[in-house]
Amino acid sequence: MINSPFVTRHSKGGMNLRMLVTGGAGFIGSNFVRYILTHHPEYGVLVLDKLTYAGNLENLAGLEANPRFQFFQGDICDEEPLGAILKSGVDAIVNFAAESHVDRSILDASDFARTNVAGALNLMQTSRKAGLGRFLQISTDEVYGSLGPTGAFTEATPLAPNSPYAASKASADLLARSYHCTYGFPCLITRCSNNYGPYQFPEKLIPLLITNALAGMTLPIYGDGLYTRDWIHVQDHCSALDRVLHDGLPGEVYNIGARQEKTNLEVTRLILQVLGKDESLITFVADRPGHDRRYAIDPAKVERELGWKPEIAFEDGMRRTIDWYLQNRAWVEHVRSGAYRTYYERMYRDRTRTLAEL
Repeated sequence: MINSPFVTRHSKGGMNLRMLVTGGAGFIGSNFVRYILTHHPEYGVLVLDKLTYAGNLENLAGLEANPRFQFFQGDICDEEPLGAILKSGVDAIVNFAAESHVDRSILDASDFARTNVAGALNLMQTSRKAGLGRFLQISTDEVYGSLGPTGAFTEATPLAPNSPYAASKASADLLARSYHCTYGFPCLITRCSNNYGPYQFPEKLIPLLITNALAGMTLPIYGDGLYTRDWIHVQDHCSALDRVLHDGLPGEVYNIGARQEKTNLEVTRLILQVLGKDESLITFVADRPGHDRRYAIDPAKVERELGWKPEIAFEDGMRRTIDWYLQNRAWVEHVRSGAYRTYYERMYRDRTRTLAEL
């Protein structure tokens, strides 16, 4: 265990630690909040979230009465409320706050630059002034660009982002690195492969496919459906983040992955099989610009240095995920209404193709 104010305070006195999770009402953030509250009963967790399209207070339902949990609605770009929270006593920040959907970044990258770059910088500046003990920047494997048919991303892979979203995340990573090198800022960076699991906003691939299939709608698949991703269940991601937060070395990057590569068509067919739906629901749509062909993460460093390994096999995790969506139809219907439906129509209308046109 490393010698940081965050960990040292915990190890010496058993005092309650306070962790600020930004973007904690989003998909991965809310799962992480629940994970920490469950696995660390000595921790208090504060959540700061702007509650944009992907931030949903329903993701944190049931935590309202927990005395170790507090929620604040706010923007990481605003220094004043962030400073006030830090002055109240915060030992660590885990930054999930980000605009995260590639298609949205292609339509308009300005929000991505504001939140993912300027917002991350404001977090670092304010945290440094407050003498924060630990800062975990949550990044993505997309900063590495696209892979060929073989190999995997390592921490030494050059950054080569191919979308405005990926470029904004790479920018935040470089700022975090510079803050560590220049100021000794106690930051760590994690880059994870594609996540799936409960509470994921349904414009992402897996919840989109599940919710469309449940509604008897077509399942839109980009291009030829052979784009390949390394999939990890969000609970495995959370356990890795917990390990990096406590035992990782400041200034280091840790890749997180499960070595479970699947094409989009393989994922789609598994979902249809589990739900007992016909493959005739599959519809191919025009590809998006700059679509990375393949991602694969080599998690050897976090396995070797921190002793972490994923535990959830893809097929088992997918069945758990599908069951969660079956058991939470009200959540699904709420997030699929209104602004989401307008966006869905904008993205997929008039882009449909048949198999014969591939």
